[in-house]
Amino acid sequence: MKYLQAWLFYGLYTVLTITIAILVIIARIFGRDIAWQVGKLWGLTGNALLFVICGIRVKIEGQENIPDVPCVYAVKHQSTWETTTLPLALPPFAWILKKELMLIPFFGWALYALGAIAINRSNPRAALKQVNEKGVAQIKTGRSVVIFPEGTRSAVGEKGKYQPGVILLAKKAAVPIVPVAHNAGLCWPKGTILKYSGTITLRILPPISAEDVVERKRNDLLEEIEQSIEETCTALGAGVSKG
Repeated sequence: MKYLQAWLFYGLYTVLTITIAILVIIARIFGRDIAWQVGKLWGLTGNALLFVICGIRVKIEGQENIPDVPCVYAVKHQSTWETTTLPLALPPFAWILKKELMLIPFFGWALYALGAIAINRSNPRAALKQVNEKGVAQIKTGRSVVIFPEGTRSAVGEKGKYQPGVILLAKKAAVPIVPVAHNAGLCWPKGTILKYSGTITLRILPPISAEDVVERKRNDLLEEIEQSIEETCTALGAGVSKG
């Protein structure tokens, strides 16, 4: 039954993804802001399908912590869910994504239309340069940047190595950093098509001010971000086991 449920979800989700991607690409003709509003349909319809088919509810907390200025969001990465739902929770932003995602028909094209920043992860030095140059350019236009500091998805109970790119970009742009945690991996696990009923909670944590970002040491900032995200994930039931 779980597999039938999952296949039904993915069948409808794929159709919706292609449809919305086409609409985003068309809407881009009228400006990125219009395309962004259309792109929100992906998260809205995806979450509706999760609820109706899989019994998964979505809860967003901490939006009062969103700064009034562009910033860098450091987001835990456990599933596809956060990629689609973040536009519902945050003001317009640009994702930092591996370039391979941009090659996926429709999906990747829509990400490009929305201004996602593609990087080559096989060349860390070049990737970091791309993050800094293109990220600062986005921030200067008034858009924030979303970075998954672990670089790739981590399963529940696992923690990847937090990379300093999020700190370097925020320092270069002199903007706040906002950690974001969630427990999506409990309901939408990595490495399986199965979905499990429950509530996905995305929590936007208090920002680190631009002044602190500029003045404090890189490693201290990275440690604080990692600790705040991982402790919140643990509180939400999706953190690294201590046992």
